[in-house]
Amino acid sequence: MKKIDVVSKRTVWLGIAAFFVVLSLIFVFTRGFNLGVEFVGGSEILVRAEGNMVEQDLRQALSEISSDFAAARVTRVRSAGDPAGVVKFSVTVSKTFDAEEKFKIVEELEKKLEVKGFKAEVVSFNETSGSAAEEIRRLTWRAILITLVAILAYITLRFNFIFGVGAIAALTHDVLVTLGFFSIFKYEINVPAVAALLTLIGYSLNNTIVIYDRVRENMRKFRGKDIPTLINESVSQVLTRTINTSLTTFIVVFVLLLFAGNAIKPFAFGLSVGVIVGTYSSLFVAAPLVMRWVKYR
Repeated sequence: MKKIDVVSKRTVWLGIAAFFVVLSLIFVFTRGFNLGVEFVGGSEILVRAEGNMVEQDLRQALSEISSDFAAARVTRVRSAGDPAGVVKFSVTVSKTFDAEEKFKIVEELEKKLEVKGFKAEVVSFNETSGSAAEEIRRLTWRAILITLVAILAYITLRFNFIFGVGAIAALTHDVLVTLGFFSIFKYEINVPAVAALLTLIGYSLNNTIVIYDRVRENMRKFRGKDIPTLINESVSQVLTRTINTSLTTFIVVFVLLLFAGNAIKPFAFGLSVGVIVGTYSSLFVAAPLVMRWVKYR
């Protein structure tokens, strides 16, 4: 069993965690997020075409229809079941249209692409109003906060309030750093990305509970033993299990990130970053934070 020292070097471990939190906050407040249409409001057009149509062809056709599409985001959507020679594109723009405008846009877009030699059709034309987007943003943050409060209550009942504080601090670190990476790499934050954050919270908490449970078990088993040594031994005992679990999970989500379609990439990106960040916080943030209180007891 490999021994690891998380107590005497806790200043280093916590300093690294604090550095990435501060770095993430800097990027969040200076660069912001690439928010999906669900959070900013607007329209999303899904176009299906046969042939070798590329993003520039679609963007040019849209710009000829209306100047509203000058700043539209056009991304290719890849699906495993798509036949050969068929491509799909998602077009998002921060504006909503009435029924007549939508009909005109669909009609003109299909005609212009046909002139360019592509057999294309608009599969869907979805909208999210400003009020709906605001409600989604509010409910998203509410869901995350309720999750953290529920976790604090559970850890308090399962272990102790101080353990709950340590777990919440580690989870807050995970969420902030993951959001920072979303800001750095400009990955879109949409509903799948929020699902990734909530999944990350549950995954990281599971690792933290395993460590806390081993610490509590050893406290009962070796009463009177030096607390820093006890915590180091507890972390070392679950180190291999934690790394193996995290590594297998990371491989799966990283493969999704590389080969999945654009619709699932925000989810895969969030978990790819989150698995690494969550594993670090469980080992080097959650345990050292409660050391002083455990030593006092």
